Amino acid sequence: MPVLHSLKRAGVLLLTAAALYATPAHPAAADEPGWTAEPAAGTAAVRPGGGRPYFYLSGTAGTVLEDRLAITNTTDGERTVTLRGADAYNTADGAFAVRPARESTGAGSWISFGAAATVKVPPHTRAVVPFTVTVPPASPPGDHPAAVVATEEGHEVGVRVHLRVGGPTLAALTVEDVSVRGRGAATVVAYTLVNRGNVALAPELSIRAEGRFGDVPGRGARTLPLELLPGQRVELTEPWPGAPVLDRVRLTLTVTAPGGARATAATSAWFLPWRLAGPLGGALLALGATTLSALYLVRSRRARRDPPAGATPVPEPEYELTGAAR
Repeated sequence: MPVLHSLKRAGVLLLTAAALYATPAHPAAADEPGWTAEPAAGTAAVRPGGGRPYFYLSGTAGTVLEDRLAITNTTDGERTVTLRGADAYNTADGAFAVRPARESTGAGSWISFGAAATVKVPPHTRAVVPFTVTVPPASPPGDHPAAVVATEEGHEVGVRVHLRVGGPTLAALTVEDVSVRGRGAATVVAYTLVNRGNVALAPELSIRAEGRFGDVPGRGARTLPLELLPGQRVELTEPWPGAPVLDRVRLTLTVTAPGGARATAATSAWFLPWRLAGPLGGALLALGATTLSALYLVRSRRARRDPPAGATPVPEPEYELTGAAR
């Protein structure tokens, strides 16, 4: 069961890759709990304003990495915040989410706050809490998405951890299950993306359309508003306002990502006006019924006229003409 659903329903932070990279860095907050959690000031992944929007750590298997989390209490009372690591994953629609503690058996379990797993923060005070990431010796190379989760009285705040283990990297993906849904302005192209490599991907999508009765506009290349994590599968839809009214179209989807990842998939779809679909379908059914009836009549007549295979033909009777010619 996913831990992150919505801020109002579960009191947790659900972030998309677009929010992480396209918006200014702000301390993470959930329903204004009276405190914030963010990476402490450092030199890695620093933005122009001086803050770090996430943690970025890298090292080889078997090493221990260190960083610090800053918790700021903006209220007049003391706050008690519990800290833990969590595995990160993509939800079915591509959003970024984290798993509960009992389900975090990957990179989230490598994160430890030691004796500082529970922190008491005095009023109007900023506490800086160190933590370690112990990378197991047998860890495969590539990206291992995780997050640091701070919890207090049902409020949860997640801070993203970009963790890369040194070694060969592979950027690879596939496009699957392409289909067309809806008609007119509501037409969308549905498809599934699967990250087959070991690094996170920022995919770019383009759609090419080929019609039987003329040119059909597709969709130019655009970067999708998500980050596809290694081993994850997401189901997406792409609006297609250029869908024709009457045509049979072959669609080809091409997805690329930095690092040389590229994949294509195709599908075909008929487009018929709603008003014509019923009469045209009835006419085709009637034509098919007429054709079958005609074939049945022709075969029946042949069966009555032609003798069965292997039967002895009956000779025509011979008549003797008598009488004198006139």
